Amino acid sequence: MKDDKLLIEILKNQVKPALGCTEPGAVAYAVARAKELLNDEVKKLEIKVDKNVLKNGMGVGIPGTNEKGIIFAAALSLVIGKSKYQLEVLKDVTDESIKAAIKIIDSKIIRLSLDEKADNLYINVEAFGENDRACVIIKNSHSNIVFESKNDVILYNCDVSQTKHTEENNSHNKDIKYKIKDFSFDDLIDFANSTPLENLAFIQDGIDMNMRIANVGINEDLGKGIGKCFYGKAYDIFSKAKAYTAAASEARMSGYLLPVMSSAGSGNHGLVTIIPIAVIGSGMNIPKEKIIRSVTLSHLVTIFVKAYLGTLSPVCGCGVAAGVGSAAGLTYMMGGNKEQIKGSINNMVAGISGMICDGAKLGCSYKVSVAVDAAIDASNMALQNIYIPSDNGILGETAEKTIMNLAKVSIDGMSNTDSTILDVMLQKCV
Repeated sequence: MKDDKLLIEILKNQVKPALGCTEPGAVAYAVARAKELLNDEVKKLEIKVDKNVLKNGMGVGIPGTNEKGIIFAAALSLVIGKSKYQLEVLKDVTDESIKAAIKIIDSKIIRLSLDEKADNLYINVEAFGENDRACVIIKNSHSNIVFESKNDVILYNCDVSQTKHTEENNSHNKDIKYKIKDFSFDDLIDFANSTPLENLAFIQDGIDMNMRIANVGINEDLGKGIGKCFYGKAYDIFSKAKAYTAAASEARMSGYLLPVMSSAGSGNHGLVTIIPIAVIGSGMNIPKEKIIRSVTLSHLVTIFVKAYLGTLSPVCGCGVAAGVGSAAGLTYMMGGNKEQIKGSINNMVAGISGMICDGAKLGCSYKVSVAVDAAIDASNMALQNIYIPSDNGILGETAEKTIMNLAKVSIDGMSNTDSTILDVMLQKCV
């Protein structure tokens, strides 16, 4: 077995609490840090982002408010943001701070623009005071600050951009998630089986956190009532898992003021990775330790897929990353062997690989429900030794090769998809 310590480090790096959608949250984090570096009243704020951050931040609710979008998140961060909270940067929101943020927006000191040359996740924030300016840059993962400066003095720089700008080239020094590529799915299963339970206490924290917001979504009137609709029609523990996951996403996308445990940089990924396993495991009286180990495997598989796909991609990560992780975790929890677990991964990719990402918004709660449905089906087929053949479509001879093929389709084959999706979305704002 390879290094348990490294896998625990990867898990702790990639499984973190987040408040609200992670793209506006990441911008707010950068704004808070720039404001702190400036140490003066911000007279002007310039924000440049890549197309994925812009796409994901346009229509999503900001926690604790009735407002949406990146510009409001930035304005609110100018009022209350503390960088020490990272992706929970806006958790001190009050009615007074909301009013102050609206005044800032009305003053038109914030300018948000698209950096068309930037790919994957990129956020550049410049804060201008009376006499000084501060700059903060985030790249490749939502809390990964790679550059800080004040005036002409560079305070911090770990950006190792090379001529060929790729996510992987730019992140080895800080973002360790790519090291998961050194492991096979067999290794990840072995780790989930054997690592001492005390190493995984934070996994239970994530289960508790995500089930808390799921219960809110089921019991309160939020969004359009998608989760409650599914719950009202739920006839078994599997359909309840779908309902709870959708309800949690709906509460989060509506801006409910509760954090979620994210997975691989996404709160919705964290919901899909955790909630179906937790609900089904609890409903079937599966031992708590087995549930924790199953969620651990779900996280690891999700991170593995995202390491190939990229932090943000044209395909919906709730389906093709977290859904894949959930299918693997469910199969493991139900007593599946290694072949069946890897078979569930292939089954999942065979069924849901075409789902696109058209930004973070309320409708994501329906997409996560589709991902949960597919994960349950993929797992159930695998447990009956039903596997989609490897000669079908983009499936590979191994589950690992399938993920590589999926990444090739997403990165190379869909290189213009995000721009097209964003163009359609922006046309609605004209």
